[in-house]
Amino acid sequence: MKLVHAADLHLDSPLRGLRHYEGAPTQEVRMATRRAFSRLIDFCLAEQVGYLLIAGDLYDGDFKDYATALYFVEQVARLRESGTEVIWLRGNHDAANKMTRHLQVAEHVHELSVDQPASLVFEQHGLAFHGQGYAVRDVQEDLSARYPAPLSGLLNFGLLHTALDGRPGHASYAPSTLNGLLSHGYDYWALGHVHQREVLAERPWVVFPGNLQGRHVRELGEKGCTLITISDAQIAQVEPMVLDEVRWAICEVQLDQAHHLDEVLESCQAGLGRVRLSAGGRTVATRVRLVGASPAHGLLNQARERFENELRALCVDFADVYLEDVEFKTDGLLAGGELAARRDALGDLFRAFSEVEQDEGARVALWEDLLRPMTGISLDLLRDENLHRDDILREAEQLLQGYLLSPEEPS
Repeated sequence: MKLVHAADLHLDSPLRGLRHYEGAPTQEVRMATRRAFSRLIDFCLAEQVGYLLIAGDLYDGDFKDYATALYFVEQVARLRESGTEVIWLRGNHDAANKMTRHLQVAEHVHELSVDQPASLVFEQHGLAFHGQGYAVRDVQEDLSARYPAPLSGLLNFGLLHTALDGRPGHASYAPSTLNGLLSHGYDYWALGHVHQREVLAERPWVVFPGNLQGRHVRELGEKGCTLITISDAQIAQVEPMVLDEVRWAICEVQLDQAHHLDEVLESCQAGLGRVRLSAGGRTVATRVRLVGASPAHGLLNQARERFENELRALCVDFADVYLEDVEFKTDGLLAGGELAARRDALGDLFRAFSEVEQDEGARVALWEDLLRPMTGISLDLLRDENLHRDDILREAEQLLQGYLLSPEEPS
């Protein structure tokens, strides 16, 4: 008997940071959550899986029309003839009070209650599933505390959407503890909410499968589900299965030896080729990060727009690489201290930068009085994109170095 544990499908989630440019595989990236779910169903059929467990956030929130729900119904209908039972519960994104639309599904799809912990028993296979979904988004109680005792003579699975005692980047809904879960006596805890795969215990198993499909550049690397194999009424094997449709990646390029833009592009082309190869034939959505103390630092900063479009052209040539963004993190060959030591107007300028960097009050004042009004960037957006005053100040300093201290690129 085989089971699949998945979570955080976020069907039709609006992916962040998708910039359209000519030839970009934007549509492939935009539809990635759907195609990853289709892959999941294909996998269940190919492996003759008996049960598909979805531990919350099947949807990304309420939807404008029924297309998302219809897609789910269409896909799980494929499992009916194979006899695969689907068991799911709601997480914070698809909490009962958030969803104004729903569709009836076939009898092989079972939703666990949002009102109280519930159990589903399949005695023919010796299995019991326990869990409770979210009635509201902001669940602050430990739902698992009221889960029922394990049923004797059966393998017991607990489904729970939680960050346990906290995980970076994830709200602490339905807080619980690993020791609390272990004390229940279940054989397997099928968790959801945390988008990075994590195995917290093996006796019994406590597993975050991670999300099925990365949705932005902070959800990097392989994504998929967990395959559970049962033999002789015991959990014999638990293993990750990679099912993502689009792979998000950071392509970091060292530019210590680059003097001119063509050398930078050659290094980027090689880096993008490595990222593409590691994705195993999937579309890659990548952020290129340029790093190192480089002779080409000033030239890059003088020609950012041109360089970004050169990179986009490289990605279009690859056909299956989407350029999400470019981070200019290089440094000039002259250190900030050397510049600040100069006895001229440039020295005065970079000494001012140094003084501001060391004075939190000065940074706050500069941000509030000058930088934020000039950029027009909202605080919410800055939080979403992990931007900070210090990063923007540093980038301003690097731009000045590039414009003031570097020769022009020969034509």
